[in-house]
Amino acid sequence: MDNATDDHQRSRPRVGHIQFLNCLPLYWGLARTGTLLDLELTKDTPEKLSERLVRGDLDIGPITLVEYLRNADALVALPDIAVGCDGPVMSCVIVSQLPLRQLDGARVALGSTSRTSVRLAQLLLAERHGVRPDYYTCPPDLGLMMQEADAAVLIGDAALRASLHDAPRLGLQVHDLGLMWKEWTGMPFVFAVWAARKDFLAREPETVREVHQAFLASRDLSLVEVAKVAEQAARWESFDAELLERYFRTLDFRFGPEQLAGVREFARRTGPTTGFPADVRVELLGAR
Repeated sequence: MDNATDDHQRSRPRVGHIQFLNCLPLYWGLARTGTLLDLELTKDTPEKLSERLVRGDLDIGPITLVEYLRNADALVALPDIAVGCDGPVMSCVIVSQLPLRQLDGARVALGSTSRTSVRLAQLLLAERHGVRPDYYTCPPDLGLMMQEADAAVLIGDAALRASLHDAPRLGLQVHDLGLMWKEWTGMPFVFAVWAARKDFLAREPETVREVHQAFLASRDLSLVEVAKVAEQAARWESFDAELLERYFRTLDFRFGPEQLAGVREFARRTGPTTGFPADVRVELLGAR
């Protein structure tokens, strides 16, 4: 990135970083390409980063799809980069003791406040399986959840651990939300987009474009060297390198016309009950 200053000293853009494994390939390459030092990174959960971006404590960053759609007037989405899937996602799941069609009125634990995954699970259970469970929120500990609930919605690393390690051991069914959506609509699903605040874009348009290009280059490098990313991550995680490589290859980090169509379909189905118009406008950063 260009370090030149105008009349004032430029400060590093404040950029969010989701501390889940699913975002590792988007950030891993920043150190390799040398752009990491140009960013002031804040690591946190998807929901906390979404709040910070909406509040103005971050300039650019990942935001869960529901929070983006609810705040679309103040944000511009960055094209070609997102966290999603086109089929299975592996890390957003419903783990259940019962067949899904038997969950009407049953207790279902939500192991996250990430509204996108929760809203997707509720939509699929209501419209695809015709059930309206009794939902409640709790920490993402599958063993404890299953003492109180008939099913649980889990996301991120907790979902990977539950679906790969705990659910088989406990004899539970695992239902992948990405696969369920794909089978139902035929479309990809986007869980989080990258967005810039419009006020920051107005002040620092070149910086936003530089950050966007840095993330695209990081993502592309990471996917070329995905085996290396997985091998390094496996040293610190409870998953082996082979599984992490499969997970990184399963995720879809694109945000093009097909992903945009999936976003619009989700908005159409959920908007009026979730706090945004069914035809909410998704504004993308334009090439100039």
